[in-house]
Amino acid sequence: MAAAKEDDTVGGGEACRSGQAALAARLLKSLAAGASGAAGGNLIFSPLSIHVAVAMMSAGAGGSTLAEILAVAGAPSRPELEAFVRGVVMDRVLADQSPAGGPCVSFACGSWLDASYSLKPSYRDAIVGTYKGAASTPVEARKEINAWVARATKNLITEVIKPESQSVDTRHVVGNAIYFKGEWLAPFDKSDTAEREFRRLDGSSVEVPFMQRPAGSYHHVACHDGFRVLRLPYKATGDTYNLKLRYSLPSFAMLVFLPDDRDGLPGLLDRITASPEFVDDHLPPGCVPVGRFRVPKFKLAFCHYGIADVLRGLGLRLPFDMFASEMSGIAVEDGGGGEDAAMFVSSVIHKAVVEVNEEGSEAAAYTEESDDDLGCSLYDDDYTPPRKLVDFVADHPFAFFIVEERSQAIVFAGHVLDPSEEE
Repeated sequence: MAAAKEDDTVGGGEACRSGQAALAARLLKSLAAGASGAAGGNLIFSPLSIHVAVAMMSAGAGGSTLAEILAVAGAPSRPELEAFVRGVVMDRVLADQSPAGGPCVSFACGSWLDASYSLKPSYRDAIVGTYKGAASTPVEARKEINAWVARATKNLITEVIKPESQSVDTRHVVGNAIYFKGEWLAPFDKSDTAEREFRRLDGSSVEVPFMQRPAGSYHHVACHDGFRVLRLPYKATGDTYNLKLRYSLPSFAMLVFLPDDRDGLPGLLDRITASPEFVDDHLPPGCVPVGRFRVPKFKLAFCHYGIADVLRGLGLRLPFDMFASEMSGIAVEDGGGGEDAAMFVSSVIHKAVVEVNEEGSEAAAYTEESDDDLGCSLYDDDYTPPRKLVDFVADHPFAFFIVEERSQAIVFAGHVLDPSEEE
């Protein structure tokens, strides 16, 4: 991603970018530890969606609560955070590319308030202007919110708020949804897909369909001490001759971090999450000829109703404290002289879905909240490179990321412990 990095025209952009990467690493460490203990143990979540959710909290916060939110988001100030979200995330990372032949990207956010309250104009302006969202009442409209999520995620996620997840005391619900569907720059041939053995962490195995490439083909693979990294780029535009268009659009790729050892994923995750720059620092510098090349197909779904507890563990406590929270910038009480309404965050719900197959990837999340890309040789046409083939066989647990390379944003992240299980 470093090679594609651009200078931001947004104030504080570099600090916010680093903060976003740091939050992604901390979230991965926490969520991976929890998922590994669950049945199946697979994990998929959207660091970008959660980061935006945290940023949205800042819109109505003040005092120590705002300072805590900015610290977790890694932003110097609220104006700089809002400028980063609007200028980099909304207008660049989450801009739909499908009209130009690239990935279909959709983002939506919303704010629902109890009918006995009215949103403050400054808060409504932040939701509608900065986050390009919608604000409405009432908060009790669970079916309306779920229908909104389904539309935003192209029906990949159809229900996120259940009756038991709301109470009569729920005053305010804020959510965002991200949908991504991209085609590989070089799709896999379905006729090459075959059932192979995938070895789980506990030593057992399962037969699953693997996507394959012929020996001698070129791919972005890097070999490091104890692990290998694969970069699978997505098609960015159908107009391959318009270089100005190609390089002005966001560039997405899936990264697969594969430990050398069957049971090496926990140790690799420790290394990945120890530094926000680890992913970017270990990307393949170019294409190499591959020998054995296999990646499993998989479809994952993950729903976490305890994201608030995860965020508390990362230092975000005051927004969830009904007595200490300073979030009076959201609404006023109706019929009571327009007094500021005391608000706090009671819960954060996050759900994500991803499917990886021969054509590409389709993913969604909700949070309540150069030419070498073509797979060509790095050598001149009149030079024959040495035939040292590199194997990449993802037949045991691995981590993966869907990233936007120009901004370095991690849109989706997770790990696969068993491709035969969706959760």
